[in-house]
Amino acid sequence: MAQVLEFKLPDLGEGLTEAEIVRWLVEVGDVVAVDQPVVEVETAKATVEVPCPYGGVVTARFGAEGTELPVGAPLLTVAVGETAEGGRPATGPGTADGEAARGQGPAAEGSGNVLVGYGTSEAPARRRRIRPAQPAPAAPAGPSAPAAFAAPSANGRPRTVETRDTRDTRAADAPQQPERTGTPGAGGTPSRTAGAADGPVPVISPLVRRLARQNGLDLREMTGSGPDGLILRADVEYALRAAAAQGRTGTGTAGEPRTQAAPATDLAPADRAVTRIPLKGIRGAVADKLSRSRSEIPDATCWVDADATELMRARAAMNAAGGPKISVLALLARICTAALARFPELNASVDTQAREIVQYADVHLGFAAQTDRGLVVPVVRDAHARDAESLTAEFARLTESARAGTLTPAELTGGTFTLNNYGVFGVDGSTPIVNHPEAAMLGVGRIVPKPWVHEGELAVRQVVQLSLTFDHRVCDGGTAGGFLRYVADCVEQPAVLLRTL
Repeated sequence: MAQVLEFKLPDLGEGLTEAEIVRWLVEVGDVVAVDQPVVEVETAKATVEVPCPYGGVVTARFGAEGTELPVGAPLLTVAVGETAEGGRPATGPGTADGEAARGQGPAAEGSGNVLVGYGTSEAPARRRRIRPAQPAPAAPAGPSAPAAFAAPSANGRPRTVETRDTRDTRAADAPQQPERTGTPGAGGTPSRTAGAADGPVPVISPLVRRLARQNGLDLREMTGSGPDGLILRADVEYALRAAAAQGRTGTGTAGEPRTQAAPATDLAPADRAVTRIPLKGIRGAVADKLSRSRSEIPDATCWVDADATELMRARAAMNAAGGPKISVLALLARICTAALARFPELNASVDTQAREIVQYADVHLGFAAQTDRGLVVPVVRDAHARDAESLTAEFARLTESARAGTLTPAELTGGTFTLNNYGVFGVDGSTPIVNHPEAAMLGVGRIVPKPWVHEGELAVRQVVQLSLTFDHRVCDGGTAGGFLRYVADCVEQPAVLLRTL
């Protein structure tokens, strides 16, 4: 018999807990090779292709395009072994699949890609038998038969509620049920029974548990729409909407009063057309991160106008000398790294658990990039060790990857300081929100001609507004002001940087 292996959605790194299926790259019955991409998923950070660590024939897929799955949920199953005619695994004795099932053939070779939860050695020696599902025998009718009745679940989907006598009778009389094959029932959503509610709650994502707990929902009363009845975030949100429509926010325990929800007309009057957009993917990740920054970081902002005329002249001279063109963002990044060397308090974060300020020796500079999928913050590693030409090339590479949606989680995390050039939107100033868990962000407005007093006379100069938002826990206003003043001095007189080169 061929060995059927289940490939679950791996942890794609950096604490991601779920991903949305964007596009399947294989069909049921296709033959896949080890490390062949099988599905394209969108996480809260990027769109990535997920390779399968097994080689064989795809026997089942779990989830349609657009479905959001938690990490650890089944993606697909693969029958491992050599294939015979028709694309099905060969099952005869003495064939290569017998060796593969025992871990001796080529099909037992491990994946070259490292996925969290999947090694690079042998495939797991776990078997699943695929047998046709059989309906459970009906309970005998009669006056002595215990009663069972249907009741709505917490999320509005039907479930069966049985008495203890019913469960005892069914356990004694019903034959052992076969294993589940991954094929959904007629309704498309497996229902849970009260007997199943006695076991573990089928929830993987901690976000789902927290959402249910905060709103007083009992997950044992819910029917999951995911594989094997897995409860997804969409199920909890559906239950909350149903509860709000019934004038409550959730189902509390016995004896607890239910909290009355605000009338729907307060948020969306019946005579007003509204559009509801789910906060998920990058938009949801940005919302969560900015909300956390506002709630945890006591930030403050200071700003200053600077004459950038000399900086623009220096850039023009660099570009006139030949070679790759130097961007304004690269020059500002070079100024940032020099300023952080003088004021290392701002290249830091706060460890709230240990109540410590963590200062970093290296500068991993994040920069805000607007894409069609939303705002992302790619990170330039070791920006303090790069010159303007290297910074320009890395900014261009990361920006192109961000627009193509191919940034990896490693390229979107680990920053220690962020540079936000919102001047590209044609605005002068802003009060940026600190990119949690960093301690500061420098904002740069547009560089435009303005009246300016230069050498005692009124002149038209290239003026830019600089703003610094910082975590007041890591430093006081004197340090923040000193950092911003040094940045402004370097913008006005780029020769100041020669002292640190």
